[in-house]
Amino acid sequence: QVQLVESGGGLVQAGGSLRLSCADSGRTFSNYAMGWFRQAPGKEREFVAAISWSGGNTYYADSVKGRFTISRDNAENTVYLQMNSLKPEDTAVYYCAAGPIALLVAGSTGGMRYWGKGTLVTVSS
Repeated sequence: QVQLVESGGGLVQAGGSLRLSCADSGRTFSNYAMGWFRQAPGKEREFVAAISWSGGNTYYADSVKGRFTISRDNAENTVYLQMNSLKPEDTAVYYCAAGPIALLVAGSTGGMRYWGKGTLVTVSS
């Protein structure tokens, strides 16, 4: 079973950087593609980035392309989201998820097998 715990959120000024981590305490982490979603106040949860189980393929929402980088360390059962050049509109609760890569990229929140509880990122202007 996969149990996901996010960390690394916080308050940062516009233009700054944060690195989010999502650790899995289960034993099947490397079997799953992983992704990050975010949900801003009053908005629906949206796809941010995804990475295949091997780490060989990555995908990004247009809004974060060139600023965010997703990576994973299967030996450490952890997926990361490096966020640079942050903007106030990046403010949201960020969730990691495990599921089929096609559904991750499609932003199918209902198709995810596992979710973390989220970590809050606040970007001040």
